[in-house]
Amino acid sequence: MRKYLSLLLTGLVAALLCGCGADQAVKKGDKFYALGEYFDAANQYKKAYSQTPPKERALRGKRALKMAECYRRINYTQKAIAAYNNAIRYKQYDSLTHLYLGQQLMKNGSYKEAAKAFQTFIDSTDIVAIPHLSPFITLAKTGLHSAQQAPQWRKDGSDYTVKRENFFNSRRAEYSPMLAGEEFNQLYFTSTRNQAKGDELSGITGTKNADIFMSQKDDKGKWQRPEVIDSELNTDFDEGACSFSPDGRTMYLTQCKTDPSYPRYAIIVTSNRSDAAWSKAQELQISRDTLSAFAHPAVSPDGQWLYFTSNMPGGMGGYDIWRAPLTTSGIGAVENLGAPINTPGDEMFPTFRPNGDLYFSSNGHEGLGGLDIYYVVNEELRIKNEELRMKNEEFPTGQDGREGGAAANSSFFTLHSSFKISHPGYPLNSQGDDFGMTFEGLLNKGYFSSNRGDGKGWDHIYSFFNPEIVQTVKGWVYEQDGYELPAAQVYMVGNDGTNLKLSVKGDGSFTQEIKPGVDYVFLGTCKGFLNHQEQLRVEPVKKSEEYVLQFPLASITAPVLIDNIFYDFDKATLRPESTEALDKLVELLNENPNVTIELSAHTDYRGSAEYNKRLSQRRAESVVNYLLEHGIEKDRLSPVGYGKEKPKTIRRKLTEKYPFLKENDVLTEEYIRTLDDDQQEQCNQLNRRTEFIVLRTTYGLFPKK
Repeated sequence: MRKYLSLLLTGLVAALLCGCGADQAVKKGDKFYALGEYFDAANQYKKAYSQTPPKERALRGKRALKMAECYRRINYTQKAIAAYNNAIRYKQYDSLTHLYLGQQLMKNGSYKEAAKAFQTFIDSTDIVAIPHLSPFITLAKTGLHSAQQAPQWRKDGSDYTVKRENFFNSRRAEYSPMLAGEEFNQLYFTSTRNQAKGDELSGITGTKNADIFMSQKDDKGKWQRPEVIDSELNTDFDEGACSFSPDGRTMYLTQCKTDPSYPRYAIIVTSNRSDAAWSKAQELQISRDTLSAFAHPAVSPDGQWLYFTSNMPGGMGGYDIWRAPLTTSGIGAVENLGAPINTPGDEMFPTFRPNGDLYFSSNGHEGLGGLDIYYVVNEELRIKNEELRMKNEEFPTGQDGREGGAAANSSFFTLHSSFKISHPGYPLNSQGDDFGMTFEGLLNKGYFSSNRGDGKGWDHIYSFFNPEIVQTVKGWVYEQDGYELPAAQVYMVGNDGTNLKLSVKGDGSFTQEIKPGVDYVFLGTCKGFLNHQEQLRVEPVKKSEEYVLQFPLASITAPVLIDNIFYDFDKATLRPESTEALDKLVELLNENPNVTIELSAHTDYRGSAEYNKRLSQRRAESVVNYLLEHGIEKDRLSPVGYGKEKPKTIRRKLTEKYPFLKENDVLTEEYIRTLDDDQQEQCNQLNRRTEFIVLRTTYGLFPKK
């Protein structure tokens, strides 16, 4: 009897201690949950659940539900499904449990079970009695239809090919890749791998806080090992989901700080590049709202708009996509993109294809499970922008007194109900989370992130390619006989109504999508230079094709060589092979009708000064006569023969072709005679030239009087 009583007492004490331990774990878990540290909270709830006796069914059910909510938020899909099922088994589910279970089953690819869970939620919810659940009914109905159709959608597939790029991936999470560089030779992405800064593990994810990493291609086009950005950009906090301004000099990214006693929300910060290094990030204040998250920034290709994700008041439920104008004075008034892009679910990770198409991810539209990728074509965006501009002109002030009536008081995308959302299908999308697109030029190829097939829910980088037919034009704007002109702009006009102003990159190039059956005119311009025009007729093709155009701009301030002008020996007669160069000069003068020029001819130092001057004058007059015969006004042309009076001055570009010459060398007779025979002949050839210099740029602009 004493032995029996002793065992009974021991059991009671153990039960009491176990119960106290479970209660303490729940309290800790609740504290972590309130701070958003769901990984730590889940561990505490799991501890409490394991210490709760099976006969205490209600308590086990409540703790299972708490576990499920944490696992759902940190993408532990399998564990979330098991925990939700336990809560339902113990009859401790709440009004949203079956909805969330259905969503987790979708992410697991268990479509039949997901359909049952969605149907149960729909059947058991009385929105008349509980009207605030109406948006969730919408989500459940969308989920039900998705569960019923997903197997067929997967079977139908698409033209996309997808490949997991393990070179960029680690045993932790990698997401939101973003290509950068003029040749897309840099790949930035977010990672929680061990090389990230900081020593502590995140209570939110159980891994290190994320940092921005970068991989770069070498001279042979091979990607190099990813490295963490070694500057003040990365901190001990979370940094991720970066994007860039069109000129590549400003990075926009998300930062999540932590506080042991207060929940902190994601903010958008910016970093500037200087001397190939990124500066310390500074907060970009979009709103005075400190209780909402602002994340996943993306700048439109024209640099005029910042798109981002937020759960601020005024949205449609969950996280929505918003946008605000980027102005010289800062961020303008924010506006919600509205329906049909935003839903009662979550819309996140906006990004742009270079042609202007908007891509984003959502779990509120019909899809294959988790976050799926969707897009809106640029033409619809352009139409909505124009409608918004017109509406703002009609109502310049909002009802609340803020500038911009449409921006302040109406949803941008509700101006038309015909707005179309497209789903790229499988395998770009999967039952997991698919998001964070980045494009390699105008072709439909690049990288994205997905947690498909990862048991821990960690994201990894994948490549994608769709062999759609895309026709593009690539142009190069540069100084004639000189280097690229990054300050240039190109005007593009098409007979289909296209009217665009294109900026060029640092190497003087631009790339733009073009359409078959359209006639285009391109005008290259730059301050201090004459304009240059190119025309292009685009024919239908059966595979992607890129057209290349050259825009050599003639300087207004420096002599411009007219290359490939040939005369008969010892005469002023133009040879037939000069026609092509002269016709280009005719085009140049027609494209710049307000310009007058001095047309000059030069000889080498051999022969008498008087003879050389007469010969060069006759040669200059021969060129002018050709121009007159082709419609150029006489008073725009001044022929001058300089003979050997003005030897050529070497510009830096020529030193690449003639390494023995230096910039600003003057090819005088004295200088040339110091060189060897071959170099002397090369210099004499350089001196024998025909060129022009701009005299005026106001011809015909004012009355002759």
